Amino acid sequence: MSIITQTNRYIPHELNTKYYAVKLYRSGYSVSFVCRRYKISKSSLMRWNKKFNGTKESLLDKSHRPLTPHPNSHTDIEIKWINDYLRRNPHISLCELYGKLRCEKGYSRHAASLFRFLRKKGIYTDKEKHEKYTPKKYDTPKELGVKWQMDVKYVPKYCYVGTDKQKFYQYTMIDEASRERFIYPYKEQSTYSTIDFVKRAIVYFNYKPKEIQTDNGSEFTFTKKTNRIHPLDLLCASLRINHKLIRPRTPRHNGKVERSHRNDQNRFYNYLKFYSYDDLLKQMKAYLKRSNNIPMQVLGWISPLEKRNQLIETKVSMDKQKSLNK
Repeated sequence: MSIITQTNRYIPHELNTKYYAVKLYRSGYSVSFVCRRYKISKSSLMRWNKKFNGTKESLLDKSHRPLTPHPNSHTDIEIKWINDYLRRNPHISLCELYGKLRCEKGYSRHAASLFRFLRKKGIYTDKEKHEKYTPKKYDTPKELGVKWQMDVKYVPKYCYVGTDKQKFYQYTMIDEASRERFIYPYKEQSTYSTIDFVKRAIVYFNYKPKEIQTDNGSEFTFTKKTNRIHPLDLLCASLRINHKLIRPRTPRHNGKVERSHRNDQNRFYNYLKFYSYDDLLKQMKAYLKRSNNIPMQVLGWISPLEKRNQLIETKVSMDKQKSLNK
């Protein structure tokens, strides 16, 4: 017995069924007899009989693809824009491509339309489906400076083409509300690098957070029980910043910065080659500017810098309203 899947609205008739049903009908048998014998409808039999020219090939189904494009489909000039960007940068991500089209070409369609177009071109294929993890509700701040997430990413060895055997680390700080990031490279993963990075991050963002959230790495906290106070905790206490540690071995609790590291790998490190620390610093600075200008779906398809300006404007208007109410 045939089973109708969710993708099929009906079980298509086999070619032999069509062929012998029409042959039987043309040999003189009645329509009702042929339909009962082959379990087909009268309209199907009449349609096949009209197409039949004596060969089985004449009964093959033709393409159902429309002869004319949909009136709301991508225009030729839009398709040219997309193909030009893909030809220049075959590894460009969907978010970055959408941002460039919108800002540089005046592309006004939704990002989902662009995704469907690229999927038809075969650029995006359906990946193997896994059981979906259902995260618990997380209270993401709605204002700047409420909480930052900080983490360290190891710079892959294959990116370094220099002669000296050195290791490099990327420190990352992200504001949860705007998703704006600050990244900076270091030659060692230590408390000294952490302290220096936090100071640089405050200068970059031009404001202090109420809380900094990190994992339980030795550069952020002591891994064994001790009465000593970690240098990062001393710095946070002097700046009146709360230092929050996530649950051990649970990186999803620091999900925003972890996800940004995956984007860094796909957009930056997969194609990075540098020969010295200064070269890495220069390229990372250019990439930071680029990444903060890429639209994000979670932000309503605006970039982190645009989101930051939006939050600042909202805060200013709310302060004005409060002053008027007083």
